[in-house]
Amino acid sequence: MYGFVDTIESAPSTLMSIQTIFNNLNLDKDLTDDNGSFRTLVVNGRGDVEYDINTIGINGMHGTWEEKTPRRKLREISINFQLKTESNLEMNQKLNKLRSMLTGSKKELEFTDEEVIYYATLQSLELPEEDSNDLIGTINFLCSDPDKYGEEETLETSSDTFIVENTGTTDSDPIFELTAKEKTTFAMVANGTDEDSEYNLIGFPADDDVEIVDTKTSILYENGSTLDTWQTATNQLIDETRMHKITGTMGTDDAGIRASNYGTGDKLHGPAIYKEITPIRDFEIESTFDVISRREEENWRMGINFLDENMNMLGHLGLKDNSRNHKRRVPLGRFGAYRGGGRANGNLIGDADRFDNAREITLFYLRVKREGNAFTFYIAEWMNQRHIKSWSRTYRDNNNSYGGRLKYITLYISKWGSRPNPSRIRINSVEVFELSQATVDQTPYILYPGDKVTFDHKDDDILVNGEPRNDLKDFGGSFFKLKKGYNNLLVYPDGAFETKVTHRNKYL
Repeated sequence: MYGFVDTIESAPSTLMSIQTIFNNLNLDKDLTDDNGSFRTLVVNGRGDVEYDINTIGINGMHGTWEEKTPRRKLREISINFQLKTESNLEMNQKLNKLRSMLTGSKKELEFTDEEVIYYATLQSLELPEEDSNDLIGTINFLCSDPDKYGEEETLETSSDTFIVENTGTTDSDPIFELTAKEKTTFAMVANGTDEDSEYNLIGFPADDDVEIVDTKTSILYENGSTLDTWQTATNQLIDETRMHKITGTMGTDDAGIRASNYGTGDKLHGPAIYKEITPIRDFEIESTFDVISRREEENWRMGINFLDENMNMLGHLGLKDNSRNHKRRVPLGRFGAYRGGGRANGNLIGDADRFDNAREITLFYLRVKREGNAFTFYIAEWMNQRHIKSWSRTYRDNNNSYGGRLKYITLYISKWGSRPNPSRIRINSVEVFELSQATVDQTPYILYPGDKVTFDHKDDDILVNGEPRNDLKDFGGSFFKLKKGYNNLLVYPDGAFETKVTHRNKYL
């Protein structure tokens, strides 16, 4: 069967077997049912290549000066389609669904007659007068990135040297994921071995005459496996006891720390446990919170309190949902004891940072660090190994009001009144580190076993465990490309990483 042929356009795709897929949604299949059908008829613009060539006329010279590397212009792809339904009502419903399927910026666009994708954004949807149940319309996409991309290719290796072949027609953008097998002061990936080779680097390779030091020592780690070494907290060890009742018991599901039961109470209530550590001055506390909360009426709160030797509250790190009308997420970071709402009362991260209508399943990374008199709080929502939302704020305790040495760590998980229990609110793990400072003749470790460094040469990003850390990038490093053909890649230091490389071959 053949479709319509546009005699003006050159060599369009006309076979009815073509189907359009945008943002992983197949328009032809998803808009075809017993009430009507969508068919891709003609696709134009996929083969177009256009350059923007800058030229300058020079007196006394024939012709003109031309820049060496002309810039390729954006790509525009148009799709002619047919939409048929049995009634006007069904036509309107189909069109509404089509519009909803075409939302989003730089989403993957592909067609079933070729094995490449484009990154496209809807530019316009052109429709005739909607007085028929059989319409021929046009979808116009703008591709600000004019390249075509092949399927994602992945190489995983334990070797420090390896080869990646780029079989495309132009250079491609790799993503390197380096997972540390040991402590190291730097991470580096290079394309080639000669002195002019391109590389990307974080940290500092230590000279032979420089001492390597560990400025971060783990003092406490808990993932639910040693909860029997913790004790039930008292009111003095948990914040906001004016509204929080310590009830129930804390337990584990073998993946983290959860409330075995919440007990009873008319406000916030649930278990709280604490542990003592050898007092330390400079410290870092980090944790991940794992949430599955599917109903708006679920209200809950969980967090970490940290106190000094005299049980003075140094601060709080946590997460809550305090709305019965929304799936709400409120990150919480505060220095000192609770003194009321607002940043003036120490709530550096709090109600002003909330967001509603959150995904039902959310994962958060939480960290607080005190170095000298500076408290730094960092909280981020984590998805696909990246921090997609983050909040970071610092307070300088110039009066040394919160300078006592850290001794007590309290964990709590609670729910509100008789509201339904969330499917899961879990503290996956919590770890406490003692911090020290490296001197000028010392080089500190920056990565520890299990840490993951991502050199994203597609988006020009560097991530450490999902957190953006372009600030660590070496001045001479670059987000280099994989050249056409074979690329000899090296990872340093020797034997320090498991490496994963992903890239898509690119085509003009």
